[in-house]
Amino acid sequence: MKQKSVIVRQLGRRSYEPIWHKMQSFTDTRDEHSHDEIWLVEHDPIFTQGQAGKAEHLLAPGNIPVLKVDRGGQVTYHGPGQQMMYVLFNLRRLNIGVRELVTWLEECIIDYLAELNIQAYAKADAPGVYVNDSKIASLGLRVRRGCSFHGLALNVNMDMDPFLRINPCGYAGMNMVQTSDLNGLSNMKDVGDGLIKHMLLRLQVEHVEQIEGFENE
Repeated sequence: MKQKSVIVRQLGRRSYEPIWHKMQSFTDTRDEHSHDEIWLVEHDPIFTQGQAGKAEHLLAPGNIPVLKVDRGGQVTYHGPGQQMMYVLFNLRRLNIGVRELVTWLEECIIDYLAELNIQAYAKADAPGVYVNDSKIASLGLRVRRGCSFHGLALNVNMDMDPFLRINPCGYAGMNMVQTSDLNGLSNMKDVGDGLIKHMLLRLQVEHVEQIEGFENE
């Protein structure tokens, strides 16, 4: 049976590592009655290296920290002005697999960007979302105990130079782009709301609870 309610957490700007550990803890302690959650957050500057990440894709990280994490994929950059949407879903209850969740995330971004008159697309061999051969959004997931965490990163209005210090997602010369360069959209709340709207269409939930931050903080 699908969950009839979902919690959306608005987290603002946060350091990456504490949020990562909160995702792990949530996933490890949830049960079949726990609501699915979606977390919206911006991070302080950081490079994250996926489980299969290769050191050769870190070209010149400089003063930006590098953190090895438990998602799939190679290295990417997170920073202010990039909208993160983390999806903490019980995939068994939703009766979907990780490939379908990846498709949901990609379609969620593509459908939202279409509303902004930005024509975007996915690639079968390279997860993420692209515009004119440039990457506008990256994906990375982990599934544990039948539940997902991590999610997507959509470039909105950020300093793009750190992407030049890496091979983004393991692709040398991969050009990165953001919404503010395509149609001027730079409002993070509008972007977050748009992504949430399209994800909720796929979840088909009856109730959404919006929460700022975490309990007991």
